[in-house]
Amino acid sequence: MQENPTKRAVMLSENASNRERVKMLHFRPGSQVWQLITLLSVTGEFPFRSIRMLGKERVLKALVTKLTMPQTIQNPQTETEMTCRLLTVTGRSSSKTVRLYKAALPILEWVHPAAYQYYMDTFWNHRFPGDSAHRERNHRVSETVMLCMRAGIETRPYLLPHLQNGGRFSVIPEGSSFYLARDIKKIGQAEMNKTMFTRMVGAIFSHGSCYAVYNTRAAAMKWSGMGEFKALHNLTEVGRLNAGTDQISSAVLFGESGEIALKTLLESDKSRRLEFRFDSIYHHIYFMPMDVCGMRQLSILSVPDWKEKLLDLLFEPEVRSFDKGFFEYDACVDGVYILSHLDGDIARLIRFREGIRDQTGRFEILCFPHQTDFLREYLGRMVNIKTIDMEAVEAELGLETPF
Repeated sequence: MQENPTKRAVMLSENASNRERVKMLHFRPGSQVWQLITLLSVTGEFPFRSIRMLGKERVLKALVTKLTMPQTIQNPQTETEMTCRLLTVTGRSSSKTVRLYKAALPILEWVHPAAYQYYMDTFWNHRFPGDSAHRERNHRVSETVMLCMRAGIETRPYLLPHLQNGGRFSVIPEGSSFYLARDIKKIGQAEMNKTMFTRMVGAIFSHGSCYAVYNTRAAAMKWSGMGEFKALHNLTEVGRLNAGTDQISSAVLFGESGEIALKTLLESDKSRRLEFRFDSIYHHIYFMPMDVCGMRQLSILSVPDWKEKLLDLLFEPEVRSFDKGFFEYDACVDGVYILSHLDGDIARLIRFREGIRDQTGRFEILCFPHQTDFLREYLGRMVNIKTIDMEAVEAELGLETPF
């Protein structure tokens, strides 16, 4: 007996529906989809070529491509569903950029009730300037937010207290948080707008310390002299009024590789005005490669009193210099002057190299394995290089990295 066509159609429809339900994406906190949407809620867009920073590049590129096609996605907490494209990818080569699809914007309320309004206010109601300068700036910021997110630093502006300039208050949380430069400018000081001409992308506040943050990507950082001094002055005032930090002398510098750090150092050596060199503006500059190693270094900086804990881990008190040496070093063991470069501080590295040029003796650098090639290029053969595993340092500092 021939099967009823109407019944067969119903069965096929049900089977198709079941298959779709199996393939449904679930918007769970911590999932890759959640991370992508959360990132875009803060940055508006991010460079397609930098997806590798979120995890396995092949898997994430496939996911982004999948999300540019219609998908059914469910919020398990509310069982709400939506079916649409979540992402759109535009541009070519290094300008290729990933953004939210307009019909998917309501998903921002799944991230946080305030995320949608922050996004619309920040990104001109989902309208992005088409010029390359704005896109380049957004990509710098987006990569920085990615790195901070994965290092466990809070980056979501709608979850952070608003900064103010009405007096000295403990506004900023004790833990680690990243404030974007565009949100710092909204405080209301007339002078603050001048910082838009600098390359600062934001500031990390962590346990009473503040770090100006820069992202030089694949090019050597060329500092703008007085512009950076002005930016540092304004940031110091923000820190004084919101976090009780009366002095800021440190910066975090992201770059694609150790080669970029080397080029940045050599570029600084060319400066004819010492007061405009980046190591004159910031006494400490922590270089972080834009990869998992850089994220792990950044996590170390978020440990309370990390610098003292690190040195205490490495050296006995009786051999340490406690910054009282006649040049830049951390300890002297059996006549060997040792500098720790585990924090990636390239400003100290400059001072160390300048200090040993006219010295006789034995010198040593302690670093992580991924830093050795860069250090050998910069220091040559006048310094012995020893390495320590990052896992050992993280274990001693009580860090549990998710990488």
